[in-house]
Amino acid sequence: MPRKNDFHMSPEEFRRHGRAVVDWLADYYAKIESFPVLARVAPGEIRASLAPAAPVEGEAFEDILEDMNKRILPGITHWQSPNFFAYFPANASGPSILGELLCAGLGVQGMLWSTSPACTELEALVLDWLVDLLGLPEKFRSDGAGGGVIQDSASSASLCAILAARERATDFASNERGCDRSLVVYASTETHSSIEKGVKIAGLGRRNLRLIPVDDRFALRPDLLGRQIRKDRRNGLVPCLVCATVGTTSCNAMDPLPAIGRICRDEGVWLHVDGAMSGTAALCPEYRYILDGLELADSFCFNPHKWMFTNFDCDCFYVADRAALIRTLSVLPEYLRNQATESGAVTDYRDWHIPLGRRFRSLKLWFVIRYYGAEGLRHHIRHHVSLAQDFAKWVAQSDRFELAAAAPLNLVCFRHTAGDAFNRRLLERLNASGHLYLTHTTLNGQYVLRFCVGQTHTGTRHVRQAWHHIQKTAGNLEKGK
Repeated sequence: MPRKNDFHMSPEEFRRHGRAVVDWLADYYAKIESFPVLARVAPGEIRASLAPAAPVEGEAFEDILEDMNKRILPGITHWQSPNFFAYFPANASGPSILGELLCAGLGVQGMLWSTSPACTELEALVLDWLVDLLGLPEKFRSDGAGGGVIQDSASSASLCAILAARERATDFASNERGCDRSLVVYASTETHSSIEKGVKIAGLGRRNLRLIPVDDRFALRPDLLGRQIRKDRRNGLVPCLVCATVGTTSCNAMDPLPAIGRICRDEGVWLHVDGAMSGTAALCPEYRYILDGLELADSFCFNPHKWMFTNFDCDCFYVADRAALIRTLSVLPEYLRNQATESGAVTDYRDWHIPLGRRFRSLKLWFVIRYYGAEGLRHHIRHHVSLAQDFAKWVAQSDRFELAAAAPLNLVCFRHTAGDAFNRRLLERLNASGHLYLTHTTLNGQYVLRFCVGQTHTGTRHVRQAWHHIQKTAGNLEKGK
């Protein structure tokens, strides 16, 4: 077909090629279990298979799509595979993908209310919906002093919390004079690495991050937290923020929010709660206990892109006092001034996060919540938890494997009793097989395998097959095969 000389894709061509892309994705999901879960390519192999320079003349769309099959797909680790049990999930779904397509097609830049009112108002509405759906404290709703905003990830949310806590602790002087190096941040030894990165970016310095030891369930110890805060005050330092985690990355440990929250309240320290993956479980009333004490928090975040069937990226970040966050991050040059902003009657989300520009992320989240409904979402969360609990039971009943930590939700940490070297070889052999993908951590100095159930289409069959494959592979290793 001859190419048009205006170098654009016409609406008719877009319709035809768009259908081809949707068909490609539908076929991909239909046959996703036929692919090895972990990509089997060497470093540099994908790049070497592609043209070394950009084309001078445009190429046929059909050729581009064909290269997806031949050259790109071999280098994909299939995060959407029902046999993906690594890390935490990043699960997508049909309604989310279609919502993302509309977001891309509209191409909205929602930095101000005036740059697209629907982008701002839908986001505020959907985040208020989630306050109700998760049973969060009312103070996080937008019709009070607080509110929510969609960030790209929990790393950005935590950084914003650190910045706001820094400014509140210095009466907003750091924004004017530069960072006060006497400010201290606290987290457990099991806290996500994004807190350390956030402390560095915020200018507080790694030496002003206190990692508090954990108990035998890998949860932060409030007694040691309180002791460290008092010690720092005596030394002339200023406690600034405590990060508590609901579902740590290594083993899904739950920090005791009520005790931590009381310490933060008494000491006047900002409490940020990171519920990145596990926060979604609060959709189910029986799991809302994990958020007990959240009423004492200044901020909270969780990632629908981890376990709520909403494709990456989508983090929901709530603050109890939006004025502190806005005052920390707001900069208003003349070219952004407009009548709606000056009226004070609208929200400009550019003041709620690091970038100026922002995507219409709430669209895909709105699609997911409306398509599944509360009951549909709860059904899948309960199913995943049930499957993980079955897996934990099988491990506990085995005489060759043992649980390495409690499994309150959908993550099971386990290991073979033969020791660290054996477990390393076991993980390597499992992932090389292509049948599944697991990752590891260390707990109490021991090498531990992590089995996380959370992919959209993971079912009983996949978990049973995984356990059978793990046992069989371990048996072969035991026999020296």
